[in-house]
Amino acid sequence: MAPPPSVFDDFPLPPASRLLGWTLRDVDVEAGTIEIGFEADGRFVNPAGTVQGGFLAAMLDDTQGPALFAMTGGAVYAPTIDFSISFIKPARPGRFVGRGRVVSLGKTIVFTEAELFDAEGALVARGTFSARAMKGEMAGAR
Repeated sequence: MAPPPSVFDDFPLPPASRLLGWTLRDVDVEAGTIEIGFEADGRFVNPAGTVQGGFLAAMLDDTQGPALFAMTGGAVYAPTIDFSISFIKPARPGRFVGRGRVVSLGKTIVFTEAELFDAEGALVARGTFSARAMKGEMAGAR
């Protein structure tokens, strides 16, 4: 299934997103939700052989931000002010799916959430985010 047309069609993918294997899977602009695919290979593992938590946090961050960007048609982006991540289970290298949503969009503050699932559909991490709502052009970053 091809992803629906979106604000990301003509948006250059940032290098960090490319590293994470970022792929738009689905977006619902009205609901403020998004689904992103990621791929973690051996470069992402810690000594225990699981994906290092910082990479999982980056995947969650690179899910929730695009949810807001899509919902506002690219008019608002939100640099993260604060986030809280819960690591639910060890994540082995492979494919992941991030599901994000905009919880609240105020004049200056945005609240979002994201969950990350492994290839078997098991929840591996979830995060809540606070961000500053910024209007205008971004310098090639989400």
